[in-house]
Amino acid sequence: MSRDTSFIMSYGQREETRLEDLYTDTQMELLNDCNESLGFLESLEQLLGDHAVFNPQGETIYVMGDAGVGKSILLQKLQNLWSKKELQTDTIFCFKFRCRMFSVFKDTDQISLGDLLFKYNCYPDHDPDNEVFDYILRFPEKVLFTFDGYDEIQMHDLMNVPEVVSPEVKAHPVQLLISLLCGKLLKGSQKVLTARTGTEIQSRVIRKKVALRGFSPAHLKTYIDLHFKEQEHQALVSLQLDASPHLCGLCSTPLFCWIVLKSFRHLHTMHDSFHLPETCITLTDIFLLLSEVFLSRTRSPAPSLLKKSTRCVSETFKAGLKTLTAFAKLALQGMERGSFIYSQEEITECGLAEEDLTMGFLRPVSDYDASGSPATFELLHIILQSFLAAFALVLDEQAAASSILKFFTECSRKSEPTCLLFGFCVCGSSKSNEKMPFETNEHLQFTNLFLCGLLSKANAGLMEHLVSPVLLKKKRALLKSYLSTSVKSHLIGLPHYDSEDGKKVHVLPNFLWMLRCIFETGSKDIALMTAKGITASFIKLGYCNVFSGDCAALNFVLQHRQKLLGLDMDNNNISDYGVKQLRPSFCKMTVVRFSVNHLSDSSIEVLAEELCKHKVVEVLGLYNNNITDAGAKLIAQIIEECPKLRVVKYVSNLHQSKV
Repeated sequence: MSRDTSFIMSYGQREETRLEDLYTDTQMELLNDCNESLGFLESLEQLLGDHAVFNPQGETIYVMGDAGVGKSILLQKLQNLWSKKELQTDTIFCFKFRCRMFSVFKDTDQISLGDLLFKYNCYPDHDPDNEVFDYILRFPEKVLFTFDGYDEIQMHDLMNVPEVVSPEVKAHPVQLLISLLCGKLLKGSQKVLTARTGTEIQSRVIRKKVALRGFSPAHLKTYIDLHFKEQEHQALVSLQLDASPHLCGLCSTPLFCWIVLKSFRHLHTMHDSFHLPETCITLTDIFLLLSEVFLSRTRSPAPSLLKKSTRCVSETFKAGLKTLTAFAKLALQGMERGSFIYSQEEITECGLAEEDLTMGFLRPVSDYDASGSPATFELLHIILQSFLAAFALVLDEQAAASSILKFFTECSRKSEPTCLLFGFCVCGSSKSNEKMPFETNEHLQFTNLFLCGLLSKANAGLMEHLVSPVLLKKKRALLKSYLSTSVKSHLIGLPHYDSEDGKKVHVLPNFLWMLRCIFETGSKDIALMTAKGITASFIKLGYCNVFSGDCAALNFVLQHRQKLLGLDMDNNNISDYGVKQLRPSFCKMTVVRFSVNHLSDSSIEVLAEELCKHKVVEVLGLYNNNITDAGAKLIAQIIEECPKLRVVKYVSNLHQSKV
């Protein structure tokens, strides 16, 4: 276990990095069963401890977070700590599973619990009499399980399969997994389960809940310092990040931060001059950077110490177009069938050669095969799969242009939150026969987002080198028309109600994805139309899982609004970076509710400057943040200088003096 977890393999197969050389903690917020904050974990070593346990009968520690926030690497670090006996646990066995491996099994496959543990996980030496397995059955409390990516399980038609209560009975592997999590098998064992935010799980099985909130400014600085040993590069990257609050907001997500820093290091080494974009960078831009890095590996010789090449993005993509098209086709096929795993045959059929597999897009997944051979592959990250699938839709010159909208149609279907995987396990069998490939459709939403970015005016210069300009123009027009129609329809359908703060609207989950897509397009026309379509005087975005990077998208629309507006963003994760990105919109805000958002005095400095300048604010909500005495003095300034301010909500912060 120590050997297997000592190197980071999550972000590329071409080179290995020691875990201890790059791992950085993220903000790990403890939640109760109502998702209210119980504070933060000081260190990962405490994860298995009794602090913040709200259900002593539960056996599963549930770690949730957005895609790319670091759930997988956290489990790898946890496993590494266990191997070095640095965790608060007395377990002596540790079994690690990635939940997407269960999609490899056929619906008819039947295996025993012993097979699941010892053929698809680890291989005990010299145990012909099953003494290890017998010990585990007698002392399950000595076992730790980690299950990564619960939201990636495909259920198909397994909903009515009976529970498994005997370790000797053979059953489908998904049923064994669910019975383990529910305590029907190996009751008393410890489990850590990760899933993307929004995945519903029955609270009866959860012992403790942790939400990953990404890098804080201090974590980001530590991560930069680990990436760049040269102080000159540390200072240069920090300076460029500080100049862009939106880029900092994106870099609070570890995956995006890794891509930005990796791209900077590679392109700065290869070319005479490389700086991070000064304009507002989008998520599409970040994944274009990553693709440029991967594609440039195959065409660039080792850089000379005396002479570096001139960077030409379009030439890099043109030279690698055939390979990029093959990877994009592979990703789209996986997206269409709801799979993250690829066989060697599927890879070959897409036109990929053996040398292409070392570029960085793909990595072997040997632990999915019982024989230990690397028979299957996966893309570097699920978000990269979404990006490449979007690229395939843009590059395809054979299919009808309207095919680019296929995933928009899928995501527009209304769906209710479900607890299906645990529903029949804890509450009885589900009677629904509807197929539920995944718990969330976030991977499809990301594909739509990247489609908007790739077809944006800003990327037209690059894409015209890769696709027929006539077809590109047609696809761009189709997308713009669809977005315009969808925005109008969505805004009309939003539920409105009257309140003391005026006509209020509580947005639906798709509203945030709609804003993200509009921002990726960079279309001021669509942003202006959206702003005009918001007829309410108060928007409620509470509990919508808004993170700092989303605030640029929100501001992109709100800055076009002419009328005053109230904004409720309580109980999200916008942080200081998000507040800075909303600066241009504060001149219109009568209600500013940013409670429970991990804000520090830095945010209050921005608020004091903007709110005191425009003097239109009437309600200010800032409770449950990280504001000290310095911030409290600035709030007092806002109260004194804003005559219309009638309500201030400010409790449970770090200050000691009274406002």
